[in-house]
Amino acid sequence: APWKCNPDTPVVSASRPLLLLLDDNFYYQSMRYEVYQLARKYSLGFCQLFLECPLECCLQRNRLRSDPVSEQTIQLMARKTEMPDLRKNAWEQHSLILSSSDCISEDKYVTGLILEFSLSAIFSGRTRAICAASTVHQADQACRRIISQAMQDAKGKNVLPSEMKSLAEELNKLKAEFLEDLRQGKTLKTQYSDPATSVISSFQHEATSLVNKYILK
Repeated sequence: APWKCNPDTPVVSASRPLLLLLDDNFYYQSMRYEVYQLARKYSLGFCQLFLECPLECCLQRNRLRSDPVSEQTIQLMARKTEMPDLRKNAWEQHSLILSSSDCISEDKYVTGLILEFSLSAIFSGRTRAICAASTVHQADQACRRIISQAMQDAKGKNVLPSEMKSLAEELNKLKAEFLEDLRQGKTLKTQYSDPATSVISSFQHEATSLVNKYILK
C-alpha cells in the first residue's frame, strides 16, 4: 500500500540517524532488491532481518492468535520465501538471519544486536555514498579530458565542423552512460579492479573508436 504522511509525525533532525523499518514479508529476493535500489539511489544504508522459522512452528503460533491467518496462506508463503543469498547477491551482505523457533522478543542481547546491525548499515551507507561520489567525480574529470583530446584529434584530421558537433554530442552521451553505470554499481569486464579506472579505460577505448569512425567517413 502507498505510504501516507502523518501530519502529526515530528520532524526528525537531519543530523541524527534515521532508521526506516519496512515491516513486510518481502518473500522474493526481487522485492527486497527494489528496496535496496531505492536506498542506493538516495545514498542510504540497507540491511535486512530474516527470521528463520519452521513451517510447523509458524502454524502452531498462528493457531494461538486471536485472529489467525489462513493456514493455506502461511503454507503458500513458506513455499515462496527466498532466503538471503550472501554468496550470490553482494547487495544482501548486510543480512541478519535469526532463528525464530524460540521466543526472542524479550531477549535484550538480540534486541541490541539488531540495533547495532541496523546502525552499522546506516553508517556504511553514508561512507559508501561519499566514496561513490568521489569515484564518479574522478571518472567524470578523466572522461572530460579524454573528450577534449578526442575533439582535438578529430579537428587535426580535418573532420567537418558540422560533424564535429555531432561527434561532441555522441561523446558526451557516451560519457553520461558510462558514469550512470558507475553510479549504479554495474561492473565492467576489464583488467582493472578499481571501478573508476575500469570506466576510464573502457571510455577511452570507445571514444577512440568513435573518433576513428568520423575520421574514416
